[in-house]
Amino acid sequence: MSTDLERYILAHTSPEDPVLAELDRQTHLRVIQPRMLSGHLQGKILELLITLINPQYVLELGTFTGYSAIAMARGLSREGAVLHTVEINDELYDFAAEYIEKAGLRERIVQHVGPALEVVPQLGLCFDVVFIDADKREYPDYFRMLMDGGWVHSGSVILADNVLWSGKVTQEDIPQGDRQTLGLLEFNRMVRDDPRVEQVIIPLRDGLSLIRVK
Repeated sequence: MSTDLERYILAHTSPEDPVLAELDRQTHLRVIQPRMLSGHLQGKILELLITLINPQYVLELGTFTGYSAIAMARGLSREGAVLHTVEINDELYDFAAEYIEKAGLRERIVQHVGPALEVVPQLGLCFDVVFIDADKREYPDYFRMLMDGGWVHSGSVILADNVLWSGKVTQEDIPQGDRQTLGLLEFNRMVRDDPRVEQVIIPLRDGLSLIRVK
């Protein structure tokens, strides 16, 4: 997408939440690899999807600095609806917590620190929406965990970010050392071939896979 086209799209999208705008700025100032942050366009899409789906329980794998968690929690409307977000990097916990508090969403967002494959089974919840944006090497394991572990149900929606990986998924002869690209390739094939789900890849930013459990 050209810069001019992206600028036009953002100019014709609902304004960014002030807390999220500040979080975006501070992430770029204080955190390594700030481009991992979802940003306004994707954040608004996530918020609207949550609003439309109206879930009770949402799971996020990969909190980073909390932008997408806050955006999605803004869309929660059901009484007692909660978003559980999991981040392996404990150094980011306080940063994300600061902005979750500023957004007034402490009662809506529960933060967890640790490997997602260990944390999720301990939660004991069946999720209506799952947003995957963590270690790309583990995407296939996340999908198996969710589908085989009973942590999603018929009608659940799984969203997986970065599934196009800057176009690397289309390259031939991926080096065996490139485990992130290989993980995404396996994940995309796994989702495509699983009769329990239906899916489409949306060419938003770095690719967003929209998956519905049948």
